[in-house]
Order: sequence, then C-alpha cells, then structure tokens
Amino acid sequence: MTRPLDAAGSLRARADLARDRYRRVRRHHVGLRARITALEAEVQENRQLNRRIAELTDVVAELLLPVADRDDDRVREALAEYRQRL
Repeated sequence: MTRPLDAAGSLRARADLARDRYRRVRRHHVGLRARITALEAEVQENRQLNRRIAELTDVVAELLLPVADRDDDRVREALAEYRQRL
C-alpha cells in the first residue's frame, strides 16, 4: 500500500518532470522559430541576388551584341541605361 507521503512525493516528482519537459519543448520551439525566421531572411536575400544576376546577365547580353557588331553608339546607350538602373 502506498503511504500518503510517498504519493505526494511521487506527484511532486511527476509535476517536476512535466515542468522540465514543458520548458525544454518551449525552448526548442523558440529556437525553431528563430531558425525559420533566419532562413526566411536568407531566402529573400537569395531571391534578390538571383534577380540582380538576371539583370546583369541581360546587361552583358545587351553589351556583347553591339560590341560584336562594332556599334559604339549602341554600346554607350546600353551602358547609360544600365547606369540609370543603378
């Protein structure tokens, strides 16, 4: 038979265990939220970098065609347009 003091001690021990478990889960969730926020920021930065790379690729293509055709006026115009975008 369980004595009343043992039952109270057991209940207290279970409550402590549950409290510790709750704290660990809570810390884990906070850590995950912070990690997700950081990853979302990195994804956004990558999107911006990819857009910038695409723009630069377009500019290079615009410059290479007139240069290959020896069209100096078109080269100057393409460079001026690029500088305006900056």
